[in-house]
Amino acid sequence: MQHQWAERADAAEEAMVSRHVRRLWALPGTALGVVAWPPVRRERLFFSWHYWWQAHLLDCVVDAALRDPTPKRRRRITKIARAHRVRNIGGWTNNYYDDMAWLGIALERAQRLHHLDYRNAIQDLETQLFDAWAPDQGGGIPWCKRSNFYNTPANGPAAIMLARTGRLWRAQAIADWMDEKLRDPFTGLMFDGIRTDDAESPGELDREIYSYCQGVALGTEVELAVRLGAPRHRHRVHALVEAIDKRLTEDGLIVGGGGGDGGLFNGILARYLALVAAELPGDRAADVRARRTAAQIVLDSAEVAWENRLQVEGLPLFGRDWTAPAHLPGLGDGIATFTGGTVRSSDIAERDFSVQLGGWMLMEAAYVASGAI
Repeated sequence: MQHQWAERADAAEEAMVSRHVRRLWALPGTALGVVAWPPVRRERLFFSWHYWWQAHLLDCVVDAALRDPTPKRRRRITKIARAHRVRNIGGWTNNYYDDMAWLGIALERAQRLHHLDYRNAIQDLETQLFDAWAPDQGGGIPWCKRSNFYNTPANGPAAIMLARTGRLWRAQAIADWMDEKLRDPFTGLMFDGIRTDDAESPGELDREIYSYCQGVALGTEVELAVRLGAPRHRHRVHALVEAIDKRLTEDGLIVGGGGGDGGLFNGILARYLALVAAELPGDRAADVRARRTAAQIVLDSAEVAWENRLQVEGLPLFGRDWTAPAHLPGLGDGIATFTGGTVRSSDIAERDFSVQLGGWMLMEAAYVASGAI
């Protein structure tokens, strides 16, 4: 079964590379993802580029090179990382802690798994995340600089990165803060975030439930369970996998989806469910059940996403909602917009790079999950 998922991940990778990945401004030794297909002129010229989407592109290229190492894939990692820094104008960092955490995760994996040297970049990003910790203000790590919104999408990936770079005490402090402040006691799922100005204030919760918030919480707790062995981290994974299965799936399938930034949400959940399946330690019944449930959600969701894809010139085009047939975008369709720090969907969401990247991420997750069963 794993061979089948490798073939599907290969096809998703080829679709992304052929439709989206281009040189940045014709510069040699660069590659970046065009944010839509088919693109308008300003998209082809990378006027829009979306930092955190490119970080996930890099992470998926790292996945592919781990699954099937080739010189071409290794070169693609270096080209995307180089283009990211060039397009970011002035270095690796920006004002959004969630963005920086995603890039830090991808670069750390590229260095650890493929022996590429990104020490300076990782240190720059790690320092930003480490120093952003703000317990006196009621956090947590804020969503962005000069913000009082402390959210799961910043704290989760920051904790994952910090755990992997050895800052375990800070990663554990973040995990405990998230569990205390952002976990819904009724559903067991993670809220989006909390607005607060000091540690004494109860804060104002943003009670939206997003699939990727559950993914990064899983990733955080698995990393700490592996490295520290404290039972509470395994227990949180058990409870969260059960809550995801009960409340974010139908018939075992991840439901919902969208375009714009939302095109990546379910793919991120699938990535970290696959991490649970492959790496959650423990041999008790609850550990085994969490791993099996996580793997099955990923594999069943990937199967239906593959069945509902379009084949365009022999390559897959994934749908915004994996449980429904994909729609073919056209050049005249309304394009995605960027407002308030968030990318809103194109009229036909399948046009967005994020949706297709989320589909590729799902195929890579299915490859990992199939090897864990």
